[in-house]
Amino acid sequence: MPVTRDRSLGQLGGRVDVQRFLIRIDAISVWVGKAAAWLIIGLMALVCVEVFKRYILNAPTAWIFDASNMLYGSLFMLAGAYALAQNAHVRGDFIYSSLKPRTQATLDLALYILFFLPGVAALVYAGYDYAALSWRIREHSTVTAEGPPIYYFKTVIPVAGALVMLQGLAEIVRCIACLRTGEWPRRMEDVEEMDVVAEQLAHSEHVDLEAREAAIERAQDIDRAARQRGLGGEEEP
Repeated sequence: MPVTRDRSLGQLGGRVDVQRFLIRIDAISVWVGKAAAWLIIGLMALVCVEVFKRYILNAPTAWIFDASNMLYGSLFMLAGAYALAQNAHVRGDFIYSSLKPRTQATLDLALYILFFLPGVAALVYAGYDYAALSWRIREHSTVTAEGPPIYYFKTVIPVAGALVMLQGLAEIVRCIACLRTGEWPRRMEDVEEMDVVAEQLAHSEHVDLEAREAAIERAQDIDRAARQRGLGGEEEP
């Protein structure tokens, strides 16, 4: 009996350690993704200023196209690991969601090994050479005369690839954990839609307390059912 108990405690401790590792990787991806999201503010300001200059002052800026591409490209690439951490990348959910967790994990693990790891490793390797060459020659854009420097932008390629690779390794660990336990390890929680619903209802002057609680409970039931279907199981009564 003591041996069995010690083994159970060891397995529990192992699960906690794995969960802590996964949450830490998720936290890095989420932090980078949310930090990169602020680039959309700079992009919006840049475009608004350029529209004013171009159509009101008749003084367009030559390098605005390059700058907007670099801001949007950086946002797109740095958000890749965040999307992976939130399980938000596009997949055939109408098939995938009907599978059991272990089947999902087997499929994910095979795809990560066969396609993800080689593809992202190639991105990091090629992106590093691409950025290193750009830094050596202090590369500038050739789209316009006296284009802006782009070696800073090209550095984002291997950095974003490394972040996606790190999150991908965490996803592989998730797959292995699911194969062992039969259930997916939890993810780091981001802003929940239910919190937004509750906040909106709380500030509504046209919804009384009873109706508000009923609406939140119903929304939570729908959210739980959707999440359960996403894990390939049936909603518990």
